[in-house]
Amino acid sequence: MTSYGDAAFSLFLRKAFIKAAGYSDDALERPIVGIVDTASDYNPCHGNAPQLIEAVKRGVMLSGALPMVFPTISIHESFAHPTSMVLRNLMAMDTEEMIRAQPMDAVVVIGGCDKTLPAQIMGAISADLPTVVVPVGSMVVGHHKGETLGACTDCRRLWSSHRAGDIDAAEI
Repeated sequence: MTSYGDAAFSLFLRKAFIKAAGYSDDALERPIVGIVDTASDYNPCHGNAPQLIEAVKRGVMLSGALPMVFPTISIHESFAHPTSMVLRNLMAMDTEEMIRAQPMDAVVVIGGCDKTLPAQIMGAISADLPTVVVPVGSMVVGHHKGETLGACTDCRRLWSSHRAGDIDAAEI
């Protein structure tokens, strides 16, 4: 808990702000479960995160705890600069610090892809709180000429066909 040099004042201030958000004394006596939100318009991998967050919130409430959603960095490989590994490490630090910075008894991390979930798990382990990992699942697939297309593997295969002259610019 943030300290203002007076433990009683620090607790009073924390309660005043959380009550300003509309929470009752009863709600504040429940265990708090933080829920990490990685949704971003830049990240189609996490496009269903808002629906998963709502489902997790319902489950947390039904278990008698208080869900508190908070954001962290969202990584998408195609938009990662300078590299996705740099952002993975930054996300791990962000996740850890956001967990440590806010009052919670446990945390649910919601994410996907090969950089986000490791970053979230690394951060949660370092923060040393009970953690539940909820993968977002695979991205929504596309279709082209009757073929179901996934993500990176199909992109690379089709781009290779384009470069070889088998698929023209309009089709790619």
